[in-house]
Amino acid sequence: MDASSSENVETAVISSEVNQLSSPIVPPSVSQGGLLLKNEVNEEEVSRTLELIASTGRFWCDWEHLRNLLSYKLKQVLSEYPEASMNDDQQIFSLGETFPELVNRLENELHNFTDGAPFTLQRICEILLAARSIYSKLPKLVLALEKNLLVTSTLAVSTDPPPSVMSSPGEQTLVEPEKESEEGCSHLISLPNGVEPTLEVKDEIMAEVEEGDADVHDEMTIDTEAHETKTEASNVMVNPNSNL
Repeated sequence: MDASSSENVETAVISSEVNQLSSPIVPPSVSQGGLLLKNEVNEEEVSRTLELIASTGRFWCDWEHLRNLLSYKLKQVLSEYPEASMNDDQQIFSLGETFPELVNRLENELHNFTDGAPFTLQRICEILLAARSIYSKLPKLVLALEKNLLVTSTLAVSTDPPPSVMSSPGEQTLVEPEKESEEGCSHLISLPNGVEPTLEVKDEIMAEVEEGDADVHDEMTIDTEAHETKTEASNVMVNPNSNL
């Protein structure tokens, strides 16, 4: 091989390497440890899972899998706002940071929950399912998400049997709990409208409220009795000879 041919081969190799380096890198739909790529995400599963949690306040699937679904939905919702298509300067002016920085920050806050779901999981799902109708501006949405992600209390996967849900009009199906670990969240179907949340902690909160009301009632009773005693004593002092 002559010198000119060798130079041509080297030039072609260098050019190919430069093209590869300059090609955009497409990130996975769920970054930060997420195992789901965009083509692996079942949109129907995401919607059904979040709707079920929004209706019940509970979850029946592996938290790591659910966290990846939430992360995917979070990025999808954020990308629907106009700030996602702005240039860096416009994003910084509007958000105080670039859009990728904002997304990564919220994702990090979500993935900080390693042992269980945030206590505010139900509200987070409600927000992600109707973000544009609740918050017309992205900064307000971000504040709401941050408020619900910056908590320390967590929820564990529910050990109660999943609720009976509607699979089609007039037909009911009981979800089989033993399929949870094998199928992730794909076996869950959203509840019909009107189903009330059934968090165990809701009972605890109500118990605390009732206990607080009882304390207030007891204090009012004591104050009333003290006032009556004081009034009787005053009457005796005003009419010292009334009983003579």
